[in-house]
Amino acid sequence: MSKCSILACQVSVPKTRSCNDRDNHVDRISDLVSQKLFAQPSDLVVLPELSTIEYSRESFSRLDSLAELLDGRSVGVWQKVARMHSCYIVFGMPRIQDNHYRISQIVIDSHGNINGYYDKLHICQYGASMEKEFFDRGENLHVFSINDIRFSPIICYDIRIPELCRTLTLTHGVDCILHSGAYFRDESFDSWKAFVTTRSMENQIYLLSLNRAGVDFGQSMFALPWTDQNTPIAMLDEYCESFTRFTVDTGCIANIRENYTFLGDKLDDYGTL
Repeated sequence: MSKCSILACQVSVPKTRSCNDRDNHVDRISDLVSQKLFAQPSDLVVLPELSTIEYSRESFSRLDSLAELLDGRSVGVWQKVARMHSCYIVFGMPRIQDNHYRISQIVIDSHGNINGYYDKLHICQYGASMEKEFFDRGENLHVFSINDIRFSPIICYDIRIPELCRTLTLTHGVDCILHSGAYFRDESFDSWKAFVTTRSMENQIYLLSLNRAGVDFGQSMFALPWTDQNTPIAMLDEYCESFTRFTVDTGCIANIRENYTFLGDKLDDYGTL
């Protein structure tokens, strides 16, 4: 059985109306994360959706300058942190490719190399979200391993589409889903926890659901493969920046699936019934 330590970073993001705003913010957050890793190393660092820029129409209207290539400055900053601390880092940024913008989670390995990226598959357009006006959806999944534990990033609205988490679990053998978001406190905010609980329990996997900090955001959470009164979801700070460590243990997954056999009892095909 294998274990992996995760540093979940619920960070605040200021107004980013220029490249200078963005770069100063990324420098501040990377310094904070580095300090946390010097104090206590972790195998994996995770940051929220679009962690390099403000989530707003004003910021999105400046994507021509704020969006970055994979060889851009923000990737370079996090590559240095990954190499310095020999850890994986997953962070969100607006990515430009072929004149199209995508909401991406970038995966950097413990040597500072780009392991891959995931582009948000399901683009949200309700409540405080206006993503379809600015972004194209992705076309890829991304799975990576640390200590023989399989991880996959998904982004915000993705969690409300059950087929994605199901496919990652059953087809790709993912042990922990890294769900990074920018959950604004609009009318859909309170339903978020129910989706986290359901996705983790129905697939019997770990699920880190990481929001940004702030009075309009917050309340990130970490769910085990089974949740009840004795093993509740772990909650980060309600509003403030929070750097919290969690452990993924494949032995826990095995025990849960042995005790609660519903994942193994599913039929291969329900479409023919």
